[in-house]
Amino acid sequence: MQLTKNFKLSEFDCHSGCHMPDLVLDEVYKLAHQLQIIRDFIQQPIYINSGYRCEEYNRLVGGVIDSQHILGKAADIRVDNVDPVDLYDAIENLIKFNHIFEGGLGLYQTFVHYDIRLTYARWDNT
Repeated sequence: MQLTKNFKLSEFDCHSGCHMPDLVLDEVYKLAHQLQIIRDFIQQPIYINSGYRCEEYNRLVGGVIDSQHILGKAADIRVDNVDPVDLYDAIENLIKFNHIFEGGLGLYQTFVHYDIRLTYARWDNT
């Protein structure tokens, strides 16, 4: 199922293979539209390392108990040949100028976490 011009629902599926609840699907749809804005801005494909996670899978990968991934509101993303710091900065600027939703933004060695919790949260796990 195509969610936006460049994102398919399957890209957000839990890696455990479990079923995505309808309430989660609604949030994934909103998240995909925010990611589409980011993709249009950077003009390069965005790869989703992790989207929705069921509680069991989230626990298995060491995710926090109140992870936005469980709600379908988060994605860990990367862009080929773009340093995560540069991707993080681009997303921060899109938030700053109200082009995308405020939310969580986390920097990691090989990817960036973005979520649509609608409140400010930032962290650096590099």
